[in-house]
Amino acid sequence: METSIYKMGNCAADDAAVSKAANVIKSGGLVAFPTETVYGLGADACNPEAAKKIYEAKGRPSDNPLIVHIAEFKDLAYIAKEVPKKASLLAKAFWPGPLTMIIHKNNNVPYETTGGLDTVAVRMPDHFVARRLIQMSGRLIAAPSANASGRPSPTLAEHVAEDLGGKIPIILDGGEVGIGLESTIVDLTEEIPLILRPGYITKAMLERIIGEVKTDPGILAAGDGARPKAPGMKYRHYAPRASLTVVNGNKEAVIRKINELTDKMRAKGKKVGVIGTDETAKAYRGDMVLSLGAREDEDVIARRLYRILREFDEGEADVIYSESFETPGIGQAIMNRLLKAAGHQVLDVAEYGGSKIV
Repeated sequence: METSIYKMGNCAADDAAVSKAANVIKSGGLVAFPTETVYGLGADACNPEAAKKIYEAKGRPSDNPLIVHIAEFKDLAYIAKEVPKKASLLAKAFWPGPLTMIIHKNNNVPYETTGGLDTVAVRMPDHFVARRLIQMSGRLIAAPSANASGRPSPTLAEHVAEDLGGKIPIILDGGEVGIGLESTIVDLTEEIPLILRPGYITKAMLERIIGEVKTDPGILAAGDGARPKAPGMKYRHYAPRASLTVVNGNKEAVIRKINELTDKMRAKGKKVGVIGTDETAKAYRGDMVLSLGAREDEDVIARRLYRILREFDEGEADVIYSESFETPGIGQAIMNRLLKAAGHQVLDVAEYGGSKIV
């Protein structure tokens, strides 16, 4: 299959390309398109055969739910068993935007889309191309990230082409995405809403709108093998090809430990990658030392993370060591993605030399 890539420029001329993509969606096919978070791989959410094609193209486990993307709030009623009051309040505050809500589904949504669950994950993207594609197709669009399953999510159309070129007919190229991390997922089927995946919309932001919200303890811990209720809960995600270890501790101890590990690996002939920040990058001795940006600029760190993980693949790194990022705003979301990419392989280092694997 030949994959056509159409560049989007936020103008009327784009409608011709979006119309072609909409026709593919209508016919049960797949289209990659930009959102404000990452690129999505879309299909008709209410067509079970189309949903199956998403899993096949990505190599994605079929029990990993897909997120349904809508263009209007009224679309929620078409797929919901009922629309919770808290969903209405959150939608008014954060839609369109990077927030996914889990609600009970009705029969309009096939189990192929929800991973066999009686709940559905839904969001309204804040990107003109995504919204236009939904509107022109006349379909609600199920869309996980447009990458091969387990790989770093795509923040550029080129990333989509690397993973899915030849497997899908159309990629709509909207340039680099604005946020770079997937949406926050909050489960509204619980008595107290539960965050299942952290993102740009934080717990504090949610609580200002709907009151108490809990966070799933598994967000920053290894999964327990349970069936996933939201995308990405169960499986290793966002991962480069090289083994990745997150090194946690104070700055000086982390630099010392990463350099120690780097020297050992290089002595074995391994190519070592290091993820640091503008403040620390020059202190490392790795073969590839890449900075996520200034530590206080969380937005830049989030936007660069997946791109940098892919750069290590391009540079053929054998092992990667990364600083941890417990920053105050979206630091939990950044760490969640790093831990998934590392398969929860974390090295805690004490201030004076001791260390332990967590």
